[in-house]
Amino acid sequence: MVQLLPEWIDVVAEEAHTIALSMLQEKGRGAVLVGAARVDTALESLLKAALAPPSSRETLFHTDRPLGSFGARIALAQRLGLIDPAVEQSLHALRKVRNAFAHSTAIAVLSDPSHQQRLDESYRQARANPLWQPLAQVLEQHQPRPDPALCDYILLITILVAFLEATAQQVRPYQPQVVMGLAGLTQ
Repeated sequence: MVQLLPEWIDVVAEEAHTIALSMLQEKGRGAVLVGAARVDTALESLLKAALAPPSSRETLFHTDRPLGSFGARIALAQRLGLIDPAVEQSLHALRKVRNAFAHSTAIAVLSDPSHQQRLDESYRQARANPLWQPLAQVLEQHQPRPDPALCDYILLITILVAFLEATAQQVRPYQPQVVMGLAGLTQ
């Protein structure tokens, strides 16, 4: 496993702090939708950093294109080895919660048992991240104090976004060992 270089730790921590504080501006459905959108955007940035630049205008990530959905981006990131199984599971859980909030006409809350059950394993694993506790203390000091389910969600979003963005900064575009051309193969 590649460890973050010491200079990256400070960058990630500062970015995470900024994300957590900005997420506090959101409430309820907005927090879920904005949080998932931030993660989706960070995942798109990671994929763009890992893929060779497009030969023309970028279209892969448009809504009606192959990587236009959050689920497709998660699948590709996993297949490229850019995220581990725990992150993949967390991203899918976020996607499902986001979809539930986006398509519900009833009042939806993160403390609902079905949402908590989807996110519990992600929260458990994210609590092992060294940024969880310091960021939790920042949220605890905020007035008015956010509800505990929202705090956990904000912390998960914050850690995912900060580390997806840090990874995107360190990834280099994929370079295949062999390229097929009309004249044959080149190395």
